[in-house]
Amino acid sequence: MIQVSETAKKRVISLMEDEGFDATKDYVRVGVKSGGCSGLSYELKFDDKIGETDKVFEDNNVRIIVEKKSFLYLAGTVLEYSGGLNGKGFVFNNPNAQRTCGCGESFSL
Repeated sequence: MIQVSETAKKRVISLMEDEGFDATKDYVRVGVKSGGCSGLSYELKFDDKIGETDKVFEDNNVRIIVEKKSFLYLAGTVLEYSGGLNGKGFVFNNPNAQRTCGCGESFSL
């Protein structure tokens, strides 16, 4: 399961609307790919289709899809949003990550 903080929820819904997606029907796709300074990096995008190997969750009224392989790396993660002048944007608080880079966009196990 991936959890979504209240601040992340507000930002996700706003961005979905800006990009023509409907938060009540469409999804936030969260994934992991090779790359980044720590070895693995996070991916976030909007999607209106569920794939055969996707897991579907809903937390805090945000619908989330995660491809099965990425879920192994993301179980228990909390998606947060840090705004303001020194804010980093979306932040993944991942209990599986043993090391993260300074920007918070990549990690290693």
